[in-house]
Amino acid sequence: MARHECDVCGYVYDQAAGDPVAGVAAGTAFEDLPGGWACPVCGADKDQFSPLD
Repeated sequence: MARHECDVCGYVYDQAAGDPVAGVAAGTAFEDLPGGWACPVCGADKDQFSPLD
């Protein structure tokens, strides 16, 4: 499962966990996150994330 790190604050989106607070199910690929999804810590857009794996 892939992980992506926020370049602004270091939050790591882990595909295996999803983002349950935002209603994103476990197993959701980063590329499949909804268009309005943002970093839950700092609010950065998806384009400010870099792949870790």
